[in-house]
Amino acid sequence: MDDIPLSVLFGILFLLIIFSAFFSSSETAMIALNRYRLRHLAKEGKRSAVISEKLLARPDRLFGLILLGNNLVNIFAASIATVIGIRLLGDLGVAIAPIVLVMVFLIFAEVMPKTMAAMKPERIAFPASYLLWPMMKIAYPAVWLINWVSNGLLSLIGLHFEDQDDTPLTRDELRTIVREAGTMIPKRHRRMLLNILELENVTVDDIMVPRNEVAAIDLADPINEIIEQIGHAQHTRLPVYENNIDNIIGIVHLRRMTRLLNDKNELTIDALKDILIDCYFVPKGTPLHTQMMNFQQNKRRFGIVVDEYGVIQGLVTLEDILEEIVGEFTTDMQTYNLDIQQQDDDAYLVDCSAHLREINRQLHWRLPTEGPKTLNGLLLEHLESIPASGTTLKIENYLIEITQVSENAVKMARIKLLPEDADDTES
Repeated sequence: MDDIPLSVLFGILFLLIIFSAFFSSSETAMIALNRYRLRHLAKEGKRSAVISEKLLARPDRLFGLILLGNNLVNIFAASIATVIGIRLLGDLGVAIAPIVLVMVFLIFAEVMPKTMAAMKPERIAFPASYLLWPMMKIAYPAVWLINWVSNGLLSLIGLHFEDQDDTPLTRDELRTIVREAGTMIPKRHRRMLLNILELENVTVDDIMVPRNEVAAIDLADPINEIIEQIGHAQHTRLPVYENNIDNIIGIVHLRRMTRLLNDKNELTIDALKDILIDCYFVPKGTPLHTQMMNFQQNKRRFGIVVDEYGVIQGLVTLEDILEEIVGEFTTDMQTYNLDIQQQDDDAYLVDCSAHLREINRQLHWRLPTEGPKTLNGLLLEHLESIPASGTTLKIENYLIEITQVSENAVKMARIKLLPEDADDTES
């Protein structure tokens, strides 16, 4: 190399630095690529994404190629730098050239290109794939030999390429992706997607209309009272029972009663029984995603929730499940907030029969929902007795004052969200 001008040697060294930066950035960019986005782009036919996906299908070969090229470039660059050092500084250049070369390569061939690749992986990986793919074909024998040796050594310690982990996204990971989607997915759609993911953790017990609030027809009532009840009904389907709500004999669809109500003389108990639909019973504790599929398979929209003894606990509808995904359907906000009334001091007067999930949803609170489903149940669980009116207690960060009590339940309570640093006391 003594006959080669220094300017040419510096030019070669400059090119080697660029090649090293290319291999370093390609390695980082390929690793940093979002595999799910890559798969999506490849399915859309983006050529660079297709090539990148093929390269990543065998990462051992890809990394073997990149490291082979990078090491060859670095070794050649070290030789050139040594020659330049000797020609400029004599024997002292042999000691100084490696130090200078390491600093230059660390900055311009490692740190900078890898940082850029980590920040913009697609901008680096996709163009690089057009060069890496033909290089893989050309250097395949050498790459194959390197992988054969390295994979053989790895197999000695129990690691096999065929056993590489390709675990799909977990539900929690998918939640994180949806939350961090930002403006890519509208806020309302993100909320719906998260609600769908939560269906497995919510059961029919959490959303059902409890037994004591079920609007039903008792055939033991006088016929004129039944007619009046039907005329004021807010639902299209009503359970029908005899004497006791545990003795439900069917479901009446009010649309079927149009003809009978045209002439009240035709509406008799026997005529009402003739148009009843068989009950569809739902086991207590059924997850919502399972119950939604059950409704679909059985072509039902309405179910009676029963416990293990067959005792009726409440009723659940398909609309209730859909509201868990898309939110409340009602446009009457007065009705929607009937159980929760805001007070002047940022406190809320709450009907204790209200579901904790509903309170949390409307007020964006985090009252505990692992145990009891209603506010009344939560208060009784904490106090372990029927409290007197005026009793105040603190549950987590919520100050609750009981304002109205019946013989066997808490009727109304006043709740206020305390600051995060509030004193942890309970009275």
